[in-house]
Amino acid sequence: MYQDYFGLREMPFSLTPDTQFFFDSAAHRAVLNTVLLALRHSEGFIKIVGEVGTGKTLLCRKLLASLGPEFLTAYIPNPYLTPDELKGFLAQEIGVPSSPDMPAYQLLNEIYARLVALAAEKRRVVLVVDEAQAMPRETIEALRLLTNLETEKSKLLQVVLLGQPELEDVLNRSDLRQLKQRIVFSETLGTIDRRTLADYLDFRLQSAGYRGRSLFTRGAVRLMHRASGGIPRLINVLAHKALLVSYGQGRSMVSRAQVARAVKDTTESRRLGRWLSVTPFGWTPWLAVSLLLVGVGLWWYGGTL
Repeated sequence: MYQDYFGLREMPFSLTPDTQFFFDSAAHRAVLNTVLLALRHSEGFIKIVGEVGTGKTLLCRKLLASLGPEFLTAYIPNPYLTPDELKGFLAQEIGVPSSPDMPAYQLLNEIYARLVALAAEKRRVVLVVDEAQAMPRETIEALRLLTNLETEKSKLLQVVLLGQPELEDVLNRSDLRQLKQRIVFSETLGTIDRRTLADYLDFRLQSAGYRGRSLFTRGAVRLMHRASGGIPRLINVLAHKALLVSYGQGRSMVSRAQVARAVKDTTESRRLGRWLSVTPFGWTPWLAVSLLLVGVGLWWYGGTL
């Protein structure tokens, strides 16, 4: 691949949510700080919503890595669980011995006793649910009932819900209004703006071992933002493909032409690919048409003088 060619230790734009590549943008930092503050004040439910590819899972892992030893965390990456599976998972994560034939009331009593013991040790239990929009309605209700476990001073279980915008539709159901009322903090994970994109690309490259001037030209960054809409996952896909093209062409930088090739090969990139066939001169058709129209306008204007 292009790692040795560009002096990289590892792939800089991998889609694996690695906290090493967590970009501390203003938007992501604000969401992370809000969640950390809420958890330290023992609030109930916290909701984070973001479009597909905006980095929810990476933020989730960064959150888990940022919590100190006073927190005991349980992470659910796949929330398509039955209520009994949810309780069994929580019991396992907090150290409650259980068996499939244990009565439901007994398991709940064991969970409560363990949560009280952890609270006495000044430890806080946080359940983090990724892709929460996929959680069945019955399981969401079971989760709400689990958060009823509390002392006179604080909740024994805090919950962070991360999901796509469809999570809002789920929580707007009338039969889930009790849970919605318990959401103390609600945050929306935004995209990367155009002014920040160059810093994002440089950060990912430097985290992968690159040392040198920016690899992406201004024109490349502008086109990449337009094609990706600022969605980190699409940015990573386009950047990876553009680096491959530059490597194949023996170029030391990534220009607009290489990003255009990447866009053409990525159907999700705002449907710009069909307009970005690069001419031998490095122009794109829309630019050529624009210049032609300008020329015709100048000719017409000159002829009327």
